Amino acid sequence: MEIQVLEDENTKLKFKIIGESHTLANLLKKELFNDKSVEFAGYNIEHPLIKEAIFTVVTTKKSAKKAVHDALERIKESLDEFEAQVKKI
Repeated sequence: MEIQVLEDENTKLKFKIIGESHTLANLLKKELFNDKSVEFAGYNIEHPLIKEAIFTVVTTKKSAKKAVHDALERIKESLDEFEAQVKKI
């Protein structure tokens, strides 16, 4: 996986996730909407055979980069919790 930043303003971040498609992009988008400072989060995959998701995040209060970082931390915590539950089985 590779990330290319296409646009980087304080409250707007546009980046391309190369090597990923809907799986990671949709998870990140849904988690970003749990942040009240996120005004818009969405992605576009221009062709179904090319694994490149172009992601846009717009925030109102905190930086868009911080919002993405926070969302990824929450996803990681959820996955760690899920792994712990699976290990109990």
